[in-house]
Amino acid sequence: MTGSSNRNYEKKLIVGIGSALVDILALENDEFLNKLGSRKGGMILVADNVIENTLSLATNKTRIVPGGSACNTMVGIGKLGGAARFVGKLGEDDLGRFFEQDLRENNVEPLLFTSSSPTGRVLSIITPDAQRSMFTCLGASSETRPEEITDNCFKDAAVVHIEGYLLFNRDLILTALNTAKAAGALISLDLASFTVVEESKDFLEKIVDDYVDILIANEDEAFAFTGQSDELQALDALSERAEIAILKLGERGSYICRKGKRFRVEPKGSGSAIDTTGAGDLWAAGFLFGFVNGFPLEKCGELGSACGYEVCQVVGANIPDEGWQRIKELLK
Repeated sequence: MTGSSNRNYEKKLIVGIGSALVDILALENDEFLNKLGSRKGGMILVADNVIENTLSLATNKTRIVPGGSACNTMVGIGKLGGAARFVGKLGEDDLGRFFEQDLRENNVEPLLFTSSSPTGRVLSIITPDAQRSMFTCLGASSETRPEEITDNCFKDAAVVHIEGYLLFNRDLILTALNTAKAAGALISLDLASFTVVEESKDFLEKIVDDYVDILIANEDEAFAFTGQSDELQALDALSERAEIAILKLGERGSYICRKGKRFRVEPKGSGSAIDTTGAGDLWAAGFLFGFVNGFPLEKCGELGSACGYEVCQVVGANIPDEGWQRIKELLK
């Protein structure tokens, strides 16, 4: 666990590094998902032809939107009026151009590398219970090389936010962590998926202990990481490894723990979730925006909760303007 303080940051920039992916959103039932042999709520890596074959079986029209966990978080920060930069790699194709243009339109500075491989895609199967199960073809996004991560990527960053999916590229994530620390940034890590945690646990424990200041997990990820099924015990176990630990409980709200002191964050809103895609990513956006602006942790959590709620009221990770207006009322 690394040290940080309560000082007010002169720097406000948040830099996200992760997979530059385009999301394909498909509304399907449990039977459709079961035929694919996927564990609900998880993420599996697949070849591009698997996505094509699955799309050929889809019974409903799909939607295409820019995505990727860290990217979603940076877009949320940009929509809140914060300073955000996204670092990733995409293909020199129409999807890549679509992705970069969307970042710019959402007030996010793109720092993007390119590849001759196609831009990565994620097929998200959204079932009627609002759970999403992801089939990911990383494409160009998996080809970011450690030597491409230079000091310039994290220049002026207060926080560098890293998505757990980078754990699949150990040399890259270690380079990112070391470069971010050398730039004087705090490290925020979102565990991303319980399947990621299960496959990388030993390595994950080491990097959390050595680098991470803000550790973000949902119930399934926290259980996979700590082995604790009781939520408060899981929170405490997370907080032993990072200065700030966050445990998201979906519609039941969330907890924040800093140096042994717990904060309960009540859920926002009363509507049922339509789709949970991006819920954790947008929660992180609200929290980190508040954090770099010196808000109390309770207020950071409230803002995160509001962002997470609003994104669950739509399909995909893009909150509409009226949702952002409601969220910004909390900033007044």
